[in-house]
Amino acid sequence: MPEQVLKRLANIWVRSFHSPLRTLVATLGTVGLGTCLLVLVAIAKLSNEVLEQEAFAFDQTTLLWIHQFANPTLDAVMLTITHLGNPVIVVPVSVGSFAWLWWQRHRAEAYVFGLNCIGGAILGIGLKLVFGKVRPQLWPQLINETTFSYPSGHALGSMILYGFLAYVLATLYPRFSVVFYSLASLLISTIGLSRLYLGVHWPTDIMGGYGIGFLWLSICVTLLKLQKLRSPQVKRPNEERFRSDDFAEPN
Repeated sequence: MPEQVLKRLANIWVRSFHSPLRTLVATLGTVGLGTCLLVLVAIAKLSNEVLEQEAFAFDQTTLLWIHQFANPTLDAVMLTITHLGNPVIVVPVSVGSFAWLWWQRHRAEAYVFGLNCIGGAILGIGLKLVFGKVRPQLWPQLINETTFSYPSGHALGSMILYGFLAYVLATLYPRFSVVFYSLASLLISTIGLSRLYLGVHWPTDIMGGYGIGFLWLSICVTLLKLQKLRSPQVKRPNEERFRSDDFAEPN
């Protein structure tokens, strides 16, 4: 009797947990899965403290330290960089990228890219309303922001948009993967820095935006990988090989 119970439990584990978990680990990788878990724990702790209106000593200190380097030249540079995370740039880039993927018949990439962008926008807007954190007002600011502070929409949005595009392009054109990932990393990091320089976000807002964006990006990349594994590869007309009949010697 105990052996039958154990056997049933083992079968339930294999069907319900072991197989999906094995697929997830194989798709995301042990390092990727471990990184996601660590980020999840860190963001959960940070978000809980933000929700409880906890003050972070390094927030104000970091902003004031960055502000001491302010000058008209850097002002212009940072305003240009932060503009790359604004809706007037992000929306056309998103729509154009989706259209290009669809036109190139990368349908799986297009679908998941759309989910990535829409889900990221919902996360950014929804979480700001949930936490309701007030933006810093430490000096006269060059831009006016009216939404809540945590998490940073620019940090979250740049992570999911430019990060996903870098992944897709690196997959399609692996020879240039270093270039794509380097450009995406530069864009993501400088956009976050510009928000701190302009004094419209606390450092914890940027950390939260990056962390949440990274987790959502990881979910979307994993979904794309699983979709590619499930979908049989169909040869496109321009990718079809010549048949052996074409090389047959004439009679």
